[in-house]
Amino acid sequence: MIALENVCKEYNGHLAVDHLSLLIQTGEIFGLVGPDGAGKTTTLRMITGIISKTSGTITVLDTPNIEQIKDRIGYIPQKFSLYGDLTVRENIQFIGAMYGADSAQIATIGEEILRFTNLFPFQNRLADQLSGGMKQKLALAAGLMHKPEIFFLDEPTTGVDPVSRREFWQMLYRLNKDGMTIVVSTPYMDEAELCTRVAFLHNGKIVSCDTPAKLRAAYPHQILELSTPAKDVNRYLQNCPILDSNPFGAKYHLIVKNAAIAAPAITAALTNANVPITSLRVIAPTLEDVFVELAGDH
Repeated sequence: MIALENVCKEYNGHLAVDHLSLLIQTGEIFGLVGPDGAGKTTTLRMITGIISKTSGTITVLDTPNIEQIKDRIGYIPQKFSLYGDLTVRENIQFIGAMYGADSAQIATIGEEILRFTNLFPFQNRLADQLSGGMKQKLALAAGLMHKPEIFFLDEPTTGVDPVSRREFWQMLYRLNKDGMTIVVSTPYMDEAELCTRVAFLHNGKIVSCDTPAKLRAAYPHQILELSTPAKDVNRYLQNCPILDSNPFGAKYHLIVKNAAIAAPAITAALTNANVPITSLRVIAPTLEDVFVELAGDH
C-alpha cells in the first residue's frame, strides 16, 4: 500500500531523512517512533506530497503520483491548522465543501463524524475555545469528512491530557477496525505499544522495524528495576557489572548481562553505602528500553 525505497531529504547539506526504505501494509496501524529531529514529520510530509523528496521512490496506493490519490488519504499535521474563528460545525462544513461534497452530504456525514468524535454537543463552539484534546478531535473529524483509505497523523496527541489521548486512540482503533490504514508518528512509547508495527527512527534512519512484541523479545540484555528513595545512586554502583543505568521516574532501569550475578553485587554496594533498597527485581523490557538501546548503538 505504501512503499518507500532509498528515500532521502536534504536540507542545506544535511540529510533529515537518510536512505529510508519502508513497506506499510493495508490495514495496519503503523507507528513512526523517535525523538524530535528523528525525521518522522519529514517522512510523513514526503509520503503525503506536502514536500518533495531529494531522491528515492515513494509509492502510495500503487502510484508514485500523490496528486492522483489525494482524495483517498487524510492528514493531520502537528499544529492545529483549522480556523479558530469558525465553529466546530463550520470547520467541518468548510472541509466537506473543499472536497466537493454537496450540502446534503456535508450535513449527513458531518453529523455522523461529530457524533463519532463526541464533538456533537460542542458543534456551535468556536474552534479557538476548544481544549487541546478537543482541537485534535476536531482535526480528526475534519480529516474524516472525505472518508480516506489511509490516515496520516503527525504526533496527534502531543500536549494533550492523558484522558483525551486515550479517547483519541480508541477512535483510531475503531477506524482501523472498520478497515482504515493508519500511519501515525509519535514520541510516546506507550502509544508505540498500541501500533501493529513500529519503525524506530534515529537521525533520519530506521534503526529497527517490527511488531512491539518482537522488538521487546529481541532485546539483548536483562533489566533490573531498582526502587530507592535515594537520589543519584549511580555513584555507588560504579564497580557493579552494569552496562547502563536509565532513570524511569522514581526508579532506575539497570541494564545487565546477567541479573543473577548483578543483583547481589548491586545489593551489596548499596547496603555498604547505607542506601535503602525498596525493591530490586528483574522486569521485561519496555519499548523505551528497546529504543534507548537502539539509539545508543547508532
